[in-house]
Amino acid sequence: MSAPTSTSSARNLFIESKARLSDRIQVNVNNTGSIAKQIVRGSKSNETLMHTARNFALQEYALENSETNLKRMQLLTNHLNLQLDNIQKSAVVIEDVKEQLHQILS
Repeated sequence: MSAPTSTSSARNLFIESKARLSDRIQVNVNNTGSIAKQIVRGSKSNETLMHTARNFALQEYALENSETNLKRMQLLTNHLNLQLDNIQKSAVVIEDVKEQLHQILS
């Protein structure tokens, strides 16, 4: 009768060990989840992500504003070039008028 008792005792011991192992695994999984949550909270990744998105949106506005300013500058440059051409033409005409006046007065 000793053999059936030790077999059932071994079975009970195996079942208890299996249950304890399962409980320990469950505790470790829960602890790992808690650590992950704590890391996310501690790293403030959501805040960092929101801050990054806001900065990206601001950069997009700044780029659009810069593009608009560059187009305005290009228009101003074109106008200044036209004015420069007109000034140069007027300078040539002034020189011609000066020569004619000099010839008339001489």
